[in-house]
Amino acid sequence: MPGPTMLATPPVPLVPPMRTLVVDDDALARDRLRALLAHEGDVQVVDECGDGEQAARRIASLRPDLVLLDVQMPRLDGFGVVERVGSAAMPPVIFVSAFGHFAVRAFEAFALDYVLKPYEPLRLAAALARARAAVLARRGGPMLGSDARLAALLAQVQRPEVQYPESLAVKLGDQYHVVRVSDIDWIEADGNHARLHLQQRPRLIAKSLATLERQLLDPARFVRVHRGAIVNVEKIVAVEPLFHGDAALVLRDGTRVDCSRRFRDRLQGRLYFTT
Repeated sequence: MPGPTMLATPPVPLVPPMRTLVVDDDALARDRLRALLAHEGDVQVVDECGDGEQAARRIASLRPDLVLLDVQMPRLDGFGVVERVGSAAMPPVIFVSAFGHFAVRAFEAFALDYVLKPYEPLRLAAALARARAAVLARRGGPMLGSDARLAALLAQVQRPEVQYPESLAVKLGDQYHVVRVSDIDWIEADGNHARLHLQQRPRLIAKSLATLERQLLDPARFVRVHRGAIVNVEKIVAVEPLFHGDAALVLRDGTRVDCSRRFRDRLQGRLYFTT
């Protein structure tokens, strides 16, 4: 009689490595992280950044599976990176920081992960194990609730109070005209300049849209809705959905401003949409 049939063991599928972006303004800290990650066979460091501005651009262009993101960085910190990219578009994040105990409690409460400095290999390994599960889930489809947790974290973490100007002195000819920031309806990009729209009276200023957004405009009042447009939320009277997630914003004076899908989550963070 023939012997028992031997079932062939199915081959183990090859899992693509986690394409990882390392973000820290401290070069030595980045080197330390890279050295630790080199021992993880399924982690591929695709790039590293020394500031938040660069990190936001790299996340958009590289679309990494995982970001190891420093919380405390000059100009644009780790939370600012998440805000800039948008919580819905942000890949799974491991925050790395010597931040305070409040942040640690916030990370735990909203099911995100963190590694405190100086890095401990075992703690990093545990965070990477959770990251693997998150990355696999994301590859299989949208991670339901992940963007909501990031948004909730940003709302809970205490950050320094920033004072934004109430007025701008705009040069017109040989004079400076004072413009109340609250009177601005919307702002559009014009090359390296920006055009302020106040009751359909445009004012060109020698500041880029990115500089205005980063330094002069209160994010509680103004929201970036397009690569070339920032809108005063208080001036919006209607939102008209368009195709593919885009929308048109109707302002009080009848002006229509495009809102692209890329920035839709920022608008939803300022307006509560009922069903």
